[in-house]
Amino acid sequence: MFELRLLCPEGSVEAVSDALEALDALSVSVEDADAQTEAEQALFGEPGMPPPREGWQRSRVLALFATEEAAQQAQQLLAVQDFFAGCALLGLAAVPEQDWVRLTQAQFAPVEITPDFWIVPSWHDLPPQARRSLRLDPGLAFGTGTHPTTRMCLRWMARQAQQATAAGAAQHKAGAVQAVNPFGRVLDYGCGSGILALGAALFGATEIDAVDIDPAAVQATLENARANGVQAPGVQLRVGLPELAQGQYQTVFANILASPLKVLAPLLCAHVAPGGWLVLAGILERQAQELQEAYAPWLRLEVADTEDGWILMAGMR
Repeated sequence: MFELRLLCPEGSVEAVSDALEALDALSVSVEDADAQTEAEQALFGEPGMPPPREGWQRSRVLALFATEEAAQQAQQLLAVQDFFAGCALLGLAAVPEQDWVRLTQAQFAPVEITPDFWIVPSWHDLPPQARRSLRLDPGLAFGTGTHPTTRMCLRWMARQAQQATAAGAAQHKAGAVQAVNPFGRVLDYGCGSGILALGAALFGATEIDAVDIDPAAVQATLENARANGVQAPGVQLRVGLPELAQGQYQTVFANILASPLKVLAPLLCAHVAPGGWLVLAGILERQAQELQEAYAPWLRLEVADTEDGWILMAGMR
């Protein structure tokens, strides 16, 4: 493969990128040409939403081509276009052959949720301190444990389980014998990879519904459930499209984004049993008040955790 490197002003990035794709580039990526300098710019966007800008003031556009001839032809065709004014060729170079599978795997290391609870890719050994773990590989669906929203949901689970264990110990000391289940019947709405459903099973939930509008997410959840032995005696996990969710649940998780969470407020709250918990993620810190207002007719949401500009909100009905 051969990489064509171009320097483009912000206003030309979209047109140049579209043209490269039309010229059969295998991939096109855009970087800040001033990265690691005093002129570096932060460019943030909400996941799943259009970027605030198409590029930086000085953007480096990188395009991969199958052959050197294809890359050269693309550069020559771009050079005579009006929208290429102000752009420059930085270089054309062969890309060394690499073991892309191994390189991709190297980017995903075990993720610590709590000191004794870890998300571990299948090709890694378990950390010695991991008393609980989920085996989860990167796939087509969102949710590998690397994003703050997923980590916060799993941390919330771990804390609830810890509190339930302490409550159970106190009851046992007082002579009670009934076990304390921290989650009861669980709904993972917008399950993605199924990581929250799997986490709930790991912490003792025995009846779990995981739903998503994306069939790829449904398939990923089923595969991850098999890989983690969740479909075992005593654990009922149902996976499907949103209409699978029926009735009320003791705990409802929804790790999506703020805009759909506001639209889904009546539906999600209707699924929360009296005394049950609603746990929401995919929310930026600045969006806390609008989520609280959207859910106020049914329950009081509070910020339960925060990480890297994201927040976890939870409320009991």
